Amino acid sequence: RLRLHDGKLIKDRRYHLRTYPNCFVAKELTDWLIDHKEAPDRETGIRLMQKLMDHYIIHHVCDEHSDYKDAKLLYRFRKDDGTFPLSKDVKVFMRGQSLYEKLVSVEESILKVREENSVKYQRTFLGCEMIDWLVQEGEAENRKEAVELGRALLEHGIIQHVSNRHHFFDSDILYQFWINFRRRRRLTELLNENSSRTLSESPDSPFCLRKLNPDPGSTSFLSVQTNKEIKIVSAVRRSSITSLAGNSNSYFSATPMLVFPPVAECNPKSVLKRPVTNEELLSPGAPYIKKTLTIVGDAVGWGFVVRGGRPCHIQAVDPGGPAAAAGMKVCQFVFSVNGMYVLHLDYQTISSLIMTGPRTLVMEVMEAVE
Repeated sequence: RLRLHDGKLIKDRRYHLRTYPNCFVAKELTDWLIDHKEAPDRETGIRLMQKLMDHYIIHHVCDEHSDYKDAKLLYRFRKDDGTFPLSKDVKVFMRGQSLYEKLVSVEESILKVREENSVKYQRTFLGCEMIDWLVQEGEAENRKEAVELGRALLEHGIIQHVSNRHHFFDSDILYQFWINFRRRRRLTELLNENSSRTLSESPDSPFCLRKLNPDPGSTSFLSVQTNKEIKIVSAVRRSSITSLAGNSNSYFSATPMLVFPPVAECNPKSVLKRPVTNEELLSPGAPYIKKTLTIVGDAVGWGFVVRGGRPCHIQAVDPGGPAAAAGMKVCQFVFSVNGMYVLHLDYQTISSLIMTGPRTLVMEVMEAVE
């Protein structure tokens, strides 16, 4: 957006005797994306801008088009007309970016390369140092408020404990900024969320797809990481997703999701003894109780697999993961995710809600009465 302003592609324009401030012509922008190597061709450029529309970053100046058309139509960044939706997640992200820029631009910054257990970590700081700095710079009124800010940054994957063992505390525990806000990101990374191509291995990329080597003789199942990465996580018995999918590469080529892809060779048997309908779950006197689970994702994710649809159920739970610690069990039915009723949704949609939501996941589940 800032580069487009500098290049005068974003400016006030007249159309049908009306002036539209701070807008750009779609066709000109597609040309610009290709000229500046942000997109290899027009089709990719259109897909990129459609991604920005889908995430409420740009829109048609009169909201007459819900899709991005490579034509002489006027579009605008929502930040330029005050319609950008500042949700809590966006506010925390922007606060984290602001603090990062402030920290790296000062001399004698508390951000340093430090070592713990013979491992070097970039952009690190002590929890108590960060608290001191936040209060000293007026970023927080007191130490309690500074701790709350630090916890929000950690829960949104902006900072983390260097070995992912602790939440944020006012102590000499070592943390680091997980996101390098100054790393130059290319727009095409946005398309890697649903790309079948091998993804970047850069730990700074929120679209990175990685794999941990599972221990021999153990099951592997997908778990979504809190920084939107996906790793293979070890659990109970052998049934490797990679072998089921017939893919021996280091990276999955399948679309990232929290659950098993719906293909024949990768569709293990349901843990449910019989199908259950929504009507049966919700009927008066039904033998089901509702429970609320609060799951704080760790370095690997939340540690469970959801399957099925209308209603979805818990197919697998990592016994050492956050979900198990919160009381999640197999065969529970997913009633709501972060306050949203989901009994009528399929597992792909629920997976998307979880992956794009906050690090702290609040789920309501329905469990059969024993």
